[in-house]
Amino acid sequence: MNTPLQRRFAVAPMLDWTDRHCRYLLRLISRHALLYTEMVTTGALLHGDAARHLGYDAAEHPVALQLGGSEPRALAGCARMGAEWGYDEINLNVGCPSDRVQNGRFGACLMAEPGLVAECVAAMAAAVEIPVTVKHRIGIDDLDSYDALARFVATVAGAGCRTFIVHARKAWLQGLSPKENREIPPLRYDLVYALKRDFPALEIIVNGGIASLEDAARHLERVDGVMVGRAAYHDPWLLAEVDRRFYGDGHAVPTPHGVVEAYLPYVERQLAAGVPLTRMTRHLLGLFAGRPGARRWRRVLSEGAHRPGAGSDLIRAALREVPPETVVREPLSA
Repeated sequence: MNTPLQRRFAVAPMLDWTDRHCRYLLRLISRHALLYTEMVTTGALLHGDAARHLGYDAAEHPVALQLGGSEPRALAGCARMGAEWGYDEINLNVGCPSDRVQNGRFGACLMAEPGLVAECVAAMAAAVEIPVTVKHRIGIDDLDSYDALARFVATVAGAGCRTFIVHARKAWLQGLSPKENREIPPLRYDLVYALKRDFPALEIIVNGGIASLEDAARHLERVDGVMVGRAAYHDPWLLAEVDRRFYGDGHAVPTPHGVVEAYLPYVERQLAAGVPLTRMTRHLLGLFAGRPGARRWRRVLSEGAHRPGAGSDLIRAALREVPPETVVREPLSA
């Protein structure tokens, strides 16, 4: 895209969750939220089925590709591939704490090597014209002081990175699972705010523990953008107010029923291409969260999507279990 990315609100890259089918669904709810792919390793792109990892629908824009790796030349090559496929941003993962990622010498463990991260960013930025950004933690293990965090940001910014997406928890590289690392280390939003204070020319995006648009609005008083993860996945309708509230776009948003109806042609195209129905219905389960009929909706989809021959008619049957709603909102007046 030729217009600058507006990162005021983004949906986080989530492994096994933010695949192309999820992103297409979310885009039906918000026109402007920046969407991220699951993390893709350089090895998967350079030695595997690149098209499987990089393919997406043009309707997903704006969409960013998140890469995992630590070898500058490999990352540069993969960044170039992402740009050629039309992604709007390339993001480097410096936040994942899993053992598998650490064994590959990338993810959160790279926070201990800001010089290497800077080399990676410089190589990627030289290879593409689209933005190269970094998603990282506030620290790892005992390397968790603000001074260490600020040195990391200053070093990587010196290599050309202008946007830092900061998960406001540190990561323990040993002793905690990835899930525990999302919950146990305390949130330190104050450190993220301090980065914005001390690096006013950089774009600082806060991530971690943001559960509502009210939370997001409070953070936007202190930083440039917010990134929401599991809250947006488990309740996709959270995005329904994003365009109006954070981008000043008062277009009419369809009801949840309308979103499902708009998703059905996509489902049918994917089924015709051989994609199993379950890969798409699993992202629909939370769409009616907290609404009458939500439990029946989930049950019909969960019990039926894996059956041989299941198709879009199953989604229509599930939709009949949910009472219809009226239009959620009207456009803002001119």
